[in-house]
Amino acid sequence: MKILLTGGAGFLGSHLCDLLVSQGRSIICVDSLITGKLANIEHLINNEKFEFIEHDVTESIPVEWDIDYVIHFASPASPADYLRLPTETLRAGSLGTFNALDLATKKGAKFLLASTSEVYGDPVVTPQNEEYWGNVNPVGPRSVYDEAKRFAEALTMAYHRKHAVDTKITRIFNTYGPRMRSDDGRVIPTFIMQALNNQPLTVFGDGLQTRSFCYVSDLIEGICKLMFSHINEPVNLGSPQEITILELARKILKITNSKSSIVYKPLPENDPKSRRPDITRAQQQLNWTPKVPLNEGLRKTIERGSFGRTSTGHADSVKISHKNAA
Repeated sequence: MKILLTGGAGFLGSHLCDLLVSQGRSIICVDSLITGKLANIEHLINNEKFEFIEHDVTESIPVEWDIDYVIHFASPASPADYLRLPTETLRAGSLGTFNALDLATKKGAKFLLASTSEVYGDPVVTPQNEEYWGNVNPVGPRSVYDEAKRFAEALTMAYHRKHAVDTKITRIFNTYGPRMRSDDGRVIPTFIMQALNNQPLTVFGDGLQTRSFCYVSDLIEGICKLMFSHINEPVNLGSPQEITILELARKILKITNSKSSIVYKPLPENDPKSRRPDITRAQQQLNWTPKVPLNEGLRKTIERGSFGRTSTGHADSVKISHKNAA
């Protein structure tokens, strides 16, 4: 099987490349490197099952080989990135999705879209199941990502209905793990960097807003199960275990044995108050449930990640607490 994966040099895309190559699949990784990093895939460059093409998917994707599967991950995915790259994010979700779907249609390939829990906006229903249409602000600062993904989902279903493309949509909830950029603005790498440097952990609002964090290996396993399923409607993939941001900050402080304090800043506009997936569909139709506990996943992220210290940081060797973190 030959698979084309856009955004394959990013955090999630590179982990998916690893798993698919380990299964004997041939991977064509396409990435503009606007937010992805060659370091994420350099260990695959000499693998005969792997090929890298530096290309912006908002332009027609130049692939002449037969393709069995197109997976579309390409997009800035963190608030820091899509607020810095608003038009690029919208183009990736619109033109990029058109080009990926056109390629799948031309090749007679299956198609999987990496969508997001952000399509639910600031939900008034908890947990969120796939039938919930969301509570969204289409013109707020986060809308460049939310609406790009909502459009991409609509486009994917249009190709499924009109062109009979075998399409899949995964709505990915907060995922973490090694290869997250320390400067990408997401809460876990930000807290880890601050804790390792004995800097105050920045909590927005009162810290009582909740998220559900899924370790990357669990998420990638779920995506692979969805790829080879017969499901065409969207599927939530994420952890149903909810935690407040304040609890997360305290947990990271304990695991890293950091002396950092916690400081509070105003909540950004349209920041969701809760985020928790209903994964009944994934459990029943994919036989998938995340397995890695948060404490274990955080330790793996710290130990295997690239979280360098600043000149004001503490000792070069971080001491990880392997006791249960409160």
